[in-house]
Amino acid sequence: MNHLLELQLTINNEPLTLRVPFSETLLELLRHRLQLTSAKDGCDTGECGACTVLLNGQPVNACMLLAAQANQCHVTTIEGIQDAELGLHPVQRAFIKCDAVQCGYCTAGMILSTIAMLEETNAPSPQQIQRLLESHACACGVYPQWQKAIKYAGKDMESNHAS
Repeated sequence: MNHLLELQLTINNEPLTLRVPFSETLLELLRHRLQLTSAKDGCDTGECGACTVLLNGQPVNACMLLAAQANQCHVTTIEGIQDAELGLHPVQRAFIKCDAVQCGYCTAGMILSTIAMLEETNAPSPQQIQRLLESHACACGVYPQWQKAIKYAGKDMESNHAS
């Protein structure tokens, strides 16, 4: 018997109240129940980063969290980062400009992780960037372009904050 829990959470700035099974992961909730498919089901072990979302602004592997663990939290997926007036997020623009998207399977998770890092510092160290790259698997091998995109986005976001 799979009992249901009532959760209150905010997903992409939309407050929701949902009833979910105890065993449902955050990834299952997002993809199957809410049709927010940017978080991908890659490895189911938290190794590949394809399911990365932001939980209260911090990157997490949605495949490794029960939906119940997001109760009273703010969840952001790639679907929730665009601005109605400004369009694409600066990190999305940087990834496009630096040709850091190939098949796109891992891109949403990488962009969300980059956003979280750049919220901490606009000029991440090479070591910080390397740690970020190591937390995401990309079969297309666009790691050099990711590095360029992260640096570009940091500079872009810094100049936007200075204006």
